[in-house]
Amino acid sequence: MEFQKDNTFVTGRLKSVTYAFKGAVKLIATEHSIMVQFSIGIIMTIAGFYFNISKTEWLFQTFAIGLIMSIEGLNTAVEKIADFIHPNYHERIGFIKDIAAGSVFFAAITAIAIGLIIYLPILL
Repeated sequence: MEFQKDNTFVTGRLKSVTYAFKGAVKLIATEHSIMVQFSIGIIMTIAGFYFNISKTEWLFQTFAIGLIMSIEGLNTAVEKIADFIHPNYHERIGFIKDIAAGSVFFAAITAIAIGLIIYLPILL
């Protein structure tokens, strides 16, 4: 089956959203790292409701959850492409995958900092 681009504005955008939603579902359903991040996101959302955090805190928390999920998804895509291109171990592919994983690390540290700033004063 050959891909045919839909150039009409409305149906083209609806198809794009459909593909993006399918991709998000595949990501959550098949990748363990995303499953963990998604679960933590749900727990933090429940905590936000439980501790009645402010609107500003909600903005930062939502941003942190979205940041982690997005970067983790990009990391997964890089790993899948790298594995497809070169299934066996290769030093340069490993280097690329390590850099992608490093970006997740930066996002995770940011999310942890945001979580500590929001919840540490509440818990203490």
